[in-house]
Amino acid sequence: MPGLIGKKIGMTSVFSADGKNVPCTVIEVGPCVVTQVKTKEVDGYEALQLGFEEEKEKHLTQPELGHFKKAGVAPKRHLAEFKGFEGEYAPGDTIGVDYFDGVEFVDVIGTSKGKGFQGVVKRHGFGGVGQSTHGQHNRLRAPGSVGACSYPAKVFKGMRMAGQMGNERVTVQNLQIVKIIPEHNLLMIKGSVPGSKGSIVLIEK
Repeated sequence: MPGLIGKKIGMTSVFSADGKNVPCTVIEVGPCVVTQVKTKEVDGYEALQLGFEEEKEKHLTQPELGHFKKAGVAPKRHLAEFKGFEGEYAPGDTIGVDYFDGVEFVDVIGTSKGKGFQGVVKRHGFGGVGQSTHGQHNRLRAPGSVGACSYPAKVFKGMRMAGQMGNERVTVQNLQIVKIIPEHNLLMIKGSVPGSKGSIVLIEK
């Protein structure tokens, strides 16, 4: 789906037309620069590669510098590909937040906050097993049985256990656009989006 690259600024709230206080996430969207136009004849598929945020040349490799030089644009820190753009675009074209004019709902893709190693109660919402009396010592937040002992004598893949939580790609669908502020490249979206403040997100139609 077509979309743009943005940066999560934080959260705020606005009042709707009927007087309700709506929690919103503020995202700085673009301006994104077209760094490559992929075609079916050359690349096997059609897509636009967009760049976001300026980057110093000393932080890039020679192949990356050559890629931006070929496109005739300044080096960018973040790159992403989007399919389904309508109209003709060329390397160097700029797409701003006004691209979402008339759009009511978007999907937001980001990397969730990392929570480290967590137990099953926090990670999977287990209720805890056992009771708190009659000699129970420290099993309130334990996962319980994870497999049979005689057959199949193994633990099946995908069993919900303690482990690394968060820090993974998350997509939140059908978030409503509350307001667009084109002079500041800001997009206000109802509800929360994955990631911490300052993290990079992808906003798709």
